[in-house]
Amino acid sequence: MASIPVTVLTGFLGAGKTTLLNRLLTENHGRRFAVIVNEFGEIGIDNELVVSSDEEIYLMNNGCICCSVRGDLIRVLSGLAKRRGAYDAVLLETTGLADPASIVQTFAMDEDTREAFRLDSVTTVVDALHFTRHAAENRQVLEQVVYADLVILNKTDLVAPEVVEDIRRAVGRLNDTAQVIAAVRCDLPIATLLDRNAFDLGKLLFGNPARAEAAPGNHIQEHGIESVSLTLDTPLDAERLGEFLSRLLQTKGQDIYRSKGIMAVAGARQRFIFHGVHMFLETAWGTPWADGEARQSRAVFIGRDLDREALKHGLAGCAAPEGTA
Repeated sequence: MASIPVTVLTGFLGAGKTTLLNRLLTENHGRRFAVIVNEFGEIGIDNELVVSSDEEIYLMNNGCICCSVRGDLIRVLSGLAKRRGAYDAVLLETTGLADPASIVQTFAMDEDTREAFRLDSVTTVVDALHFTRHAAENRQVLEQVVYADLVILNKTDLVAPEVVEDIRRAVGRLNDTAQVIAAVRCDLPIATLLDRNAFDLGKLLFGNPARAEAAPGNHIQEHGIESVSLTLDTPLDAERLGEFLSRLLQTKGQDIYRSKGIMAVAGARQRFIFHGVHMFLETAWGTPWADGEARQSRAVFIGRDLDREALKHGLAGCAAPEGTA
């Protein structure tokens, strides 16, 4: 039986997550959703802000998904798994204080959850009006961008165009693989939000590394969070690469929020793909390299206080012995 896609909607307090959720529920797309709304606090009201619809809404309060109610998330999903056929997909709106890492890890590491559901995408809503101040004061704002595959720059009608471009560059420095879309009241095509398959290893894609490299210094550096993109033209040794990634995440995994790469391994026709969240690492063989295609490895590490030279040196040390193709 096919797994059920889950779209995670995250973003800091007041960014516009509920507006986006309501848009998803009222558009004429013909889909049936199960909706999970997470709040921080003993009294839940966010579920009452969601438009009246035929969808079932599950409220999880008194804690963030990232901590005390992670077990509740698994239990809610377990109940939903028994009702397959009653809905087509799941929408999960997090509290504005949530760290999406634990959500991603839940879908990757909990066996029953992984069997019934697949994480389709993480969409982060950014408040263009307050981003600079919020990001300087709250690391969650930056971490929510780090885990996204789609970033919606919301409320762009309330700021000057140059402010929007500054935020684009800031987002690119944090996460140069995410798609970034400017919007007013989260008004964007529904097709952009659904069926992204962003966490399908076989479809792992990258953005433009030059965008992150060229981004000027800004308030993000106060938190020490950055994106390091590395490329290597030399074929890699599979065993050395595996040891390097394992050792890196075991020792530095707490500070590495996300890691992913499409690597050219000596003697292999297919791309070697990895995707990690903190210490958790998932690997797979991707599509074959085409005849005549340049076999270039590319890896991205996003985290706090990353040592670019150490990462570069470590990856270079994974090169296959000369004469191995």
